[in-house]
Amino acid sequence: MIQMIGAIISLLGAFFLFLGALGVLRMPDVYNRMQAGTKATTLGSMLTLLGIGIAMPSWLMKLIILILFILFTNPISSHALARAAHFAGIKLTEKSVSDALAEDKEKENE
Repeated sequence: MIQMIGAIISLLGAFFLFLGALGVLRMPDVYNRMQAGTKATTLGSMLTLLGIGIAMPSWLMKLIILILFILFTNPISSHALARAAHFAGIKLTEKSVSDALAEDKEKENE
């Protein structure tokens, strides 16, 4: 029974990983792709590892450490990459409503 719960949680994680990959393919610009990939893969990886940990209780503590590592590093690295892309001059899609980083930069220059 415990292994079945672990398998279901891992399958749910794999579904989120699939959605992240689909988001990377379908989003219009690098910033949206990065957001879709990061959010979905963070949750997907965490759920997959948690499911494995539930199915294999002897691995659970090691997998919790990996989950915490993913929880802290994925969003931080995505943020750093997005800022680097913005400062490199990669444009947002025409459908974007606002560019808060550029607006903040304009306020500093005034």
